[in-house]
Amino acid sequence: MTYDYDLLVIGSGPAGQRAAVQAAKLDKRVGVIERRESVGGVCVNTGTIPSKTLREAVVYLTGITQRTLYGQSYRLKEDPTIEDLLGRAEKVVAREIDVITDQLRRNHIALIAGAASFADPHTLTVSAAGATERRLTADKIVIATGSRPARPASVDFDGRTILDSDAILELARIPKSVVVVGAGVIGIEYASIFAALGTKVTVVEQQARLLEFCDVEIIEALQYHLRELGVIFRLRETVEGVDSRDGGAVTHLKSGKRIASEAVLYSAGRQGCTVDLGLDKAGLEADERGRVEVGANYRTSADHIYAVGDAIGFPSLASTSAEQGRLAAADAFGLEVRSMRELLPVGIYTIPEISFVGKTEEELTEQAVPYEVGVSRFKELARGQIVGDQHGMLKILASSNDRSILGVHCFGTTATEVIHIGQAVMGNGGNIDYLVDTVFNYPTLAESYKVAALDAMNKIHAFEEMAG
Repeated sequence: MTYDYDLLVIGSGPAGQRAAVQAAKLDKRVGVIERRESVGGVCVNTGTIPSKTLREAVVYLTGITQRTLYGQSYRLKEDPTIEDLLGRAEKVVAREIDVITDQLRRNHIALIAGAASFADPHTLTVSAAGATERRLTADKIVIATGSRPARPASVDFDGRTILDSDAILELARIPKSVVVVGAGVIGIEYASIFAALGTKVTVVEQQARLLEFCDVEIIEALQYHLRELGVIFRLRETVEGVDSRDGGAVTHLKSGKRIASEAVLYSAGRQGCTVDLGLDKAGLEADERGRVEVGANYRTSADHIYAVGDAIGFPSLASTSAEQGRLAAADAFGLEVRSMRELLPVGIYTIPEISFVGKTEEELTEQAVPYEVGVSRFKELARGQIVGDQHGMLKILASSNDRSILGVHCFGTTATEVIHIGQAVMGNGGNIDYLVDTVFNYPTLAESYKVAALDAMNKIHAFEEMAG
């Protein structure tokens, strides 16, 4: 059978974009179907890019990272407005959209506007407002539809007072107070952003601690820093309801507490955007969170259909989604690929940043793996003093037996950049001996690796000497 395309990709976010480009590089006829008015998916339009740009604008305008050098009263701009913050985000988003559109065109990838749904396993119906419905066929199909904020049915989201993470980007002004329900990655990132702006922030979380997959010491450092900014944490608390009032809302907790605020941000996780795809017509189905199950190289149960990115769930990172898209397209057209490395970095864009790779102390303890800890604090590094980071730190977890690196955890300035050194060394089987023997540029935050490695090495040597 002759198909209209060798590959049709549903969605132009990081996963879809990378899948399309990989197939185009193999001289395949590729089309990308995008329901939004602009390319880039959630990542570019409402998620990663605008939220991280918003964070950068807040850090810059509030001068929060410079206050150890110039005093607590230091501000680059006394009262940043929502226009100041979102204006920067709009410019960056526009530039990213332009870059992605140009990349698709340069690779001769057809950009098809409209919402796609399956008519049969090889046929997609594309519907767009004001246009005639189209039916397109493809030999291979990649589902890269992304996700949207999950909205509990019991919550009356109004986009003004009671918000999800998408609606944050449509705020008319910076609220004086906000309740953040859910201390996951998105919730705690926005909590730190609002706190830096001087907003009174209350975080409500059902669990006993924040971000349970992170290192305890790192999270304790983050909580200490946020408490200094006035953030109140209500842990082991459950929200029973939220009432909109004139000028704000009242959040009711199961414990009987009531919290008044100008805005409430619900961060209840993400929902895969697969409900309108007509998956049943392709012999597929999604779970209650809209996630499609996949096997090796992201193949679904229909051998010619792949699913990648947020549409399949964890880890739902832009970085991993892009790689999943590339691997799926390569597999679809017979290009030999290696599976994604298990050693994935996690980056959390709080103020300051958190990033880690490998195991945590809790995991190693549960697995009965002996290890030693090496720590470097940024305030003890020349570069740390120069940039004014009094809170940052880097931890290396090293095997007590062979000194291999089991995990690296970082908190502070550019943590999401610094972590890649540890990732590269671990990925190539290096140990702390390599870091001890390596010369790093001075002054840099990368020097923290040598300091932490020496700390761990000294502890291991001390034990070995004592043990005889």
